Amino acid sequence: MAKFVYIYTGGGMSATPEEQEAAMAAWGAWFGTLGAAVVDGGAPFGASRVVGGGAATGATGYSIVEASSLDDAVAKVGDCPIFASGGSVEVHETIEM
Repeated sequence: MAKFVYIYTGGGMSATPEEQEAAMAAWGAWFGTLGAAVVDGGAPFGASRVVGGGAATGATGYSIVEASSLDDAVAKVGDCPIFASGGSVEVHETIEM
């Protein structure tokens, strides 16, 4: 199995504690559907800076999963909760060094 990084972009913080709790429950349920494929559940990103000539991507967090192929990793994204708040998921295969 190969490892893939999910880079979450966009989305937003819930406004109320009740919405935050519902959002966390949705993320927990989604991770539950991934099961053992989750290598590292990841974390949201905080403050950042760009070093060099590139532009910031607006990445808001990451997770690492195992999948049999890029297509399988993309399929596992399924109903990721970030879509509910207008976000997206970039899927990158890692390369063993």
